[in-house]
Amino acid sequence: MDTDTPGTTTPTPTATGADRAPLRLAVILGSNREGRFGPTVAEWFLSRAAAREDFAVSFVDLGENPPPAALTATPSPEDAARLAAVTPELDAADAFVVITPEYNHSFPAVLKSLVDWHYGEWQAKPVAFVSYGGMSGGLRAVEQLRQVFAEMHAVTVRDTVSFHNAGARFDDAGNHLDPAGPDAAAKAMLDQLAWWAAALRDAKAVRPYTG
Repeated sequence: MDTDTPGTTTPTPTATGADRAPLRLAVILGSNREGRFGPTVAEWFLSRAAAREDFAVSFVDLGENPPPAALTATPSPEDAARLAAVTPELDAADAFVVITPEYNHSFPAVLKSLVDWHYGEWQAKPVAFVSYGGMSGGLRAVEQLRQVFAEMHAVTVRDTVSFHNAGARFDDAGNHLDPAGPDAAAKAMLDQLAWWAAALRDAKAVRPYTG
């Protein structure tokens, strides 16, 4: 028996759970400083992100693949090749996690260059932050990055992971000495990021973003 009332249509089921493709998460290490501590933090975070079934994770290390320093509308072949090593990862991503230190109350220049070389790749996508530093744990860098990404039409999630006096928090093998708190913070942040990434991906499939 057809129970639909006249003039109505049956809603089309939406994909949920196992029916959804994993969200493509690009993790960006935003430091190229000599002797940087960032790889230790990145390895810790990547192990947490990779354990989740809702994300397919890629890694962009600006120490290995820094963008050209000078912005131009006509990059040289060499600069174009450098961008080609990074831009497709950003374009394909549904969400981002930016790992940043704090230098002089701000974030590294190489990270600002990466942002400025791109535009549409950031639009209508969520961004989360993992920060590290001294007493502030990199949180002043994060607050400035929120303003930058707002200008790029990206959405930043509320919760962060931050490591205060980061060098003293990990052993020589890169293991956190007291992982319960950071693990819980990473889960909460990734849960929020997954919600926003799925919501925005679904919304853009119905109505492309035109900011």
